[in-house]
Amino acid sequence: MYHRQLKPFPRNFLWGSASAAYQIEGAWDQDGKGPSVWDIYTKIEGTTYKGTNGDIAVDHYNRYEEDVELMAEMGLKTYRFSVAWSRIFPQGNGELNEAGLAFYDSLIEKLLSHNIEPIITVYHWDLPQALMDKYGGWESREIIADFNNYCVELFKRYSDRVKYWVTLNEQNIFIGLGYRSGIHPPGVKDVKRMYEANHIANLANATVIQSFREHGNGGKIGPSFAYGPVYPLNSHPENIVAAENAEEMNNHWYMDVYAWGKYPEAIFNYLKKEGLAPTIEEGDLEILKAGKPDFMGVNYYQTTTVEKNPLDGIGEGAMNTSGKKGTSSESGVPGLFKTIKNPHLKTTNWDWVIDPNGLRIGMRRIKNRYDLPILISENGLGEFDTLDPNDKIDDSYRIDYIKDHLAAIQEAITDGVDIIGYCTWSFTDLLSWLNGYQKRYGFVYVNRDESSEKDLRRIKKNSFYWYKEVIHSNGESLGFHQSVSLK
Repeated sequence: MYHRQLKPFPRNFLWGSASAAYQIEGAWDQDGKGPSVWDIYTKIEGTTYKGTNGDIAVDHYNRYEEDVELMAEMGLKTYRFSVAWSRIFPQGNGELNEAGLAFYDSLIEKLLSHNIEPIITVYHWDLPQALMDKYGGWESREIIADFNNYCVELFKRYSDRVKYWVTLNEQNIFIGLGYRSGIHPPGVKDVKRMYEANHIANLANATVIQSFREHGNGGKIGPSFAYGPVYPLNSHPENIVAAENAEEMNNHWYMDVYAWGKYPEAIFNYLKKEGLAPTIEEGDLEILKAGKPDFMGVNYYQTTTVEKNPLDGIGEGAMNTSGKKGTSSESGVPGLFKTIKNPHLKTTNWDWVIDPNGLRIGMRRIKNRYDLPILISENGLGEFDTLDPNDKIDDSYRIDYIKDHLAAIQEAITDGVDIIGYCTWSFTDLLSWLNGYQKRYGFVYVNRDESSEKDLRRIKKNSFYWYKEVIHSNGESLGFHQSVSLK
């Protein structure tokens, strides 16, 4: 679809950036905080790049005022951050930690003093280790009540000032990598357990959304889903079916539950036949149906291209966590689909496909299927950045990446998609879970690496000044007048 003229970005468009507590805060045991699963998991040899962890990360906990001042200088309209559950409840439940609550009070007040809209993510993967030890975390239905109690405390404390809330960040990732691939906590490789844990997470998500209706002071709430729209390799009918299989298993399986409270039937039937379907207890579907969100949060980085995969075909592949291009491998589900390189698209050094049009396509699919507003809660480029002797960082590749994705967003807005805002990942550099500190995403360079915290200085990259002008002009500085087609 081509447009003769693009609609401008809405006047109230939330130009923002995002982060996660474990990846930036540090202060892992400061002021009464309890250990999270990531505090423990990263200390196990071989789990992360060069043994990196978030004990100090980029020390945002002790430097948040400096970081927010930089956000204000840039002119951010919104900042999405997560709350560390074990800062609020060091044991996951029981006694509240007032010092943890006070930290986020101070952060919120600092943001609001600069007219920056806070968006709180209540869960960005850092489950309290105490709950993992007590009952296995997301594998037990006990977590539903504990998660709900934690969230209600946050709603009661902050919802007078915070109007946008994200429940579970990338449920498909923390469940998939934690229970299928075994490369995130708890390091399990058991597909049946994965689907059981995922169903319990769905129930927890829906329960919390219902609680928000009572305690949320009129705000808006929804999950953030890591959406990778699926393409068939070509028009061969078998590859079309493979793409349908992958879109249903990888995307509809989650978003259908969020929006409609039900699982897609074809994949549920497949899992039932394979002995992998989750246990649905009486009343579960009613809980799921009652938990419809106010928006669909979308974390978008890449699309997936697939082809047919026979019953004896390829299964789990390898993930690139080193930044050595070409070290990832194909993966799939035998009998359903397998991933394949898209010959029309380039990739990053971590083998992530660069596909701005895929963001437009994905948003169109969400609009047509669910008719929900969309918050783009993450999008960004992780790359090797070089600090020159004059404290300059030329990250023109990041500017190009974000600019191309903003073009796709403006196309989608012109198509008729309701988009609340756009949060880049991330504002400062941070710990990239399994990838250490070499994979940099931020507008602000943090002077540290895998071997040393150095001085943790904050240094503005070229992209900082570029995005500042984009925000100031409400996107007009991008200069988009005519569209590029959906290819």
